[in-house]
Amino acid sequence: QVIDSWAAAEWFTAKPELPESITVTVFKVEGETNTDDLSPATHATTRPDIPLHATAMLETRMPGGLEQLEALKAKGHPVAYVGDVVGTGSSRKSAINSVLWHTGSDIPHVPNKRSGGVILGGKIAPIFFTTAEDSGALPIECDVTGLNSGDVITIRPHAGTIERDGEVVARFDLKPSTISDEVRAGGRIPLMIGRALTDKVRSQLGLPASELFIRPTPPADSGKGFTLAQKMVGRACGLPGVHPGTSCEPLMTSVGSQDTTGPMTRDEMKELACLGFSADLVMQSFCHTAAYPKPVDLKTHAELPDFMSNRGGVSLRTGDGIIHSWLNRMLLPDTVGTGGDSHTRFPLGISFPAGSGLVAFAAAIGAMPLDMPESVLVRFSGELQPGVTLRDVVNAIPYVAIEKGLLTVEKAGKKNVFNGRIMEIEGLPDLKLEQAFELTDATAERSCAGSTIKL
Repeated sequence: QVIDSWAAAEWFTAKPELPESITVTVFKVEGETNTDDLSPATHATTRPDIPLHATAMLETRMPGGLEQLEALKAKGHPVAYVGDVVGTGSSRKSAINSVLWHTGSDIPHVPNKRSGGVILGGKIAPIFFTTAEDSGALPIECDVTGLNSGDVITIRPHAGTIERDGEVVARFDLKPSTISDEVRAGGRIPLMIGRALTDKVRSQLGLPASELFIRPTPPADSGKGFTLAQKMVGRACGLPGVHPGTSCEPLMTSVGSQDTTGPMTRDEMKELACLGFSADLVMQSFCHTAAYPKPVDLKTHAELPDFMSNRGGVSLRTGDGIIHSWLNRMLLPDTVGTGGDSHTRFPLGISFPAGSGLVAFAAAIGAMPLDMPESVLVRFSGELQPGVTLRDVVNAIPYVAIEKGLLTVEKAGKKNVFNGRIMEIEGLPDLKLEQAFELTDATAERSCAGSTIKL
């Protein structure tokens, strides 16, 4: 009976499909909202306690915002979080947890955590977008200039329209192609694990793959070669390369976890029933809270190292230093990794920083789901001149992008050619590894999905 249930994917079919239309009330935060606005670093110690931590959301960015949000709920519809630019900055999953606590719905038999919810943004930062997917939310990139707080709108996900009073105010493309399944399953990670189990059971029973799921469609072969990043990800997938738009699961060689998100990563690992890590290197640091620990930090310092070590991870001691410095010393060339910090940007190989849910998945399973992003090539020519510092080189990238109209500062019609793409840097082959990290590290500020540098 259990085997037949898994083969029939009853875990999936028992849940409601993504509806044809969703009516919501708009809660709009003008301009750019970063993850520190949604999950303030000053309240980092409360992040594992989602309901408590959610009370600090927008406390500095929009005082009184939560009271306004609660008042909007009185209209009788769910509330959608709307912003011009949403989720830039740190990769912390607690930002999504807080948004979903106020806009999502309860998960049966799981206390103090919510799923679902709708997030609309003119631009949604790539890590924030994937973390929303993992949590079962529906993130949509669309023009939000015509939307205001208090508007009651109808979102038609399959038609790709947003209507107010029967009039279309915005259009969008639902992406990725599997998002309706992700929402139905309660998130991308539950979908991946459940789908894999259903496929394995059907294979054992001699049945064909289930047609209940939307399978990722590989992009058409352009006939062109692969970039450095595409070759690295390809190697981690056992392929010569991976074209942009391909859904893949590269093997994770190095996984980093730091202390302000470590307790959340630990909770996610418990949810996955992880008893041992499959990634080659899983490293936990205590670099954010070592200097001025609060009482709850001291508890984390005492308990988290054993939790990680017992599962085959490496736990640094407090005062040992910064996670990036350690990871960078232990990298293997041309491999792929991730970390629970948006600045996990490898100078050797490539990394895709993620929220704590995806970091826990990568450490436990040894692979990570990835929709391969497009690349932007940044090529330097000539030699580094005397007096030109490494910081000048870092700043030259956005400076030239602004000059060429590929990056804008103004809120209206915002452009960022780097957003959600991989920045591939060439023309600086003689840099030391620490210097290369300064360049790759700075790509986090450009909202890049990842970065490589040819050394």
